[in-house]
Amino acid sequence: MAAPEMAAILLDATKMLDPCLLKPDRIKAKRIVSVLDETLAKLEMSSLIPRIISSLDRFAETLGPEITDSLIEHRKLSNEMEHLLASSKEGDMGRAEEQRGCLCLLEQRLKRSLRTVLRLLLANPSLCQALKYKAWVKESPAEAFIKAFAEFRNFMLERLLTSPMEKEEKMRFTQDVSLQVQKNTEALTALQAELAAAIQTREEEIHKKDNAIKDLKTSMQDLAKDRAAGIQQIEQEREKRQEEARRDSQARCAGLQRDIQELEAQLGALVAEHRASELALRKRKRRVEMEIVNWIQKYDTDMEEKQAEYDEVRAAYAEEKAQLALLTEKRAVLLQECSQIEEERRTRQKKEEEALKELTTMTLAATRIQAFWRGYLVRSLLKSKKKKKKKKVKGRKGKKTKK
Repeated sequence: MAAPEMAAILLDATKMLDPCLLKPDRIKAKRIVSVLDETLAKLEMSSLIPRIISSLDRFAETLGPEITDSLIEHRKLSNEMEHLLASSKEGDMGRAEEQRGCLCLLEQRLKRSLRTVLRLLLANPSLCQALKYKAWVKESPAEAFIKAFAEFRNFMLERLLTSPMEKEEKMRFTQDVSLQVQKNTEALTALQAELAAAIQTREEEIHKKDNAIKDLKTSMQDLAKDRAAGIQQIEQEREKRQEEARRDSQARCAGLQRDIQELEAQLGALVAEHRASELALRKRKRRVEMEIVNWIQKYDTDMEEKQAEYDEVRAAYAEEKAQLALLTEKRAVLLQECSQIEEERRTRQKKEEEALKELTTMTLAATRIQAFWRGYLVRSLLKSKKKKKKKKVKGRKGKKTKK
């Protein structure tokens, strides 16, 4: 009973670990799964190639000229390989080495041809789906291998996506279930052994009583006919005791059977409870994984936004830095020009000050010269006026004297 229960638990675990519901986020896991998927697709298409070659006229329009020519070439190589194998079985031993060399070369050509056909077919996914729909053969020899490889792919995906902690938790849970099943099995075995011992004890008692009855029969054969009534009474008593013993044994067997049924019911309840708890744990694990994926996506989104903002700030910083460098260069040029202008200004100011001093000196000199000249003119004018006055005075004195 333990093996079917364990198989059911493993089947439920496989359903819960459906690859469609899980997203591999490790690069190595993605690469391994992609290689297994590609190998599985190649196996499926390789199993369809003999069917396609046998009905090449029907699939020629769907395949196209290039793939049809490759399949025709592959069919020729396959026929040559079959012919060469048949001739090697029927031929003599002298040409065995030559045929072996030709067989190796032909095998390499056949492999290259198969790779070419698979490359052309897998390059067109819609064509592969159409061929699977049209040329798939159920119960083919390769179907079992493809199914086994698909199971191996799912198993590898589960192994790749299962962390060491989950693996240890799963192993502990499996060990606990196995231990519980083992305990229930041991209890059931002990009850079965007890039942067998009770049946054996009952049979031994019956056998002893049968032997006692046989002994009584053998001893009573020597008695007279008047002991017939006693013999009949003893037989009745034996039958009565035998019936009582049979009823007792049947009652004990029924009790043991009830105990077995109760233990089986308890075992089923424990298995169902453990299975429900496992499903609850798996749902919780799946919910936690989805939350982790959501948090990772949110983190990636935030980081992308931060990165975009950082890129914008960095670009603005680079632009401002370039502007600062340009302004620094301009500032250096302007400082140089400013120093030159200040030097020129100082020189011009010095020259202006000197010119102003010279002009002040010249103005002062001109003012003094003009003042001196004016004074001279005033003095000369005053002298001329004094002379005229003197002449007028002398003229008046002369006239007075003449009168």
